[in-house]
Amino acid sequence: MVQLPLPVQLLQQVLADELDAALDAGLMAYVPAPGDDRLLPDHPDLPERLLDAQQRLRNAWEARDRYRQRAVRLARRAAERDARRAPPAPSPDLKPALPAAAAAILARAKAKAAGNPS
Repeated sequence: MVQLPLPVQLLQQVLADELDAALDAGLMAYVPAPGDDRLLPDHPDLPERLLDAQQRLRNAWEARDRYRQRAVRLARRAAERDARRAPPAPSPDLKPALPAAAAAILARAKAKAAGNPS
């Protein structure tokens, strides 16, 4: 079996839409070298095709990441919205604490009602 140069293998895999195999073979690490455009006489655009495949994959991965981030953001916003809409949890039968000034006024009123001037 004849071992083809790596760029030729990568191009064959890209053209056959075998992107997983091309990725495993090192597509994303491909850097054009002098003479790559002459490896296949019927494909002088070999370096450009491989670079284009790299860019398309990067764009797809970035889009997937943006989609995932958006989904997380939307889920967080929905949870926040649902939390705002939910009725408050029932609190135990505790009387709310009065501010200090209100407590003082109440104490004076109780004392006055009881007939103890203060």
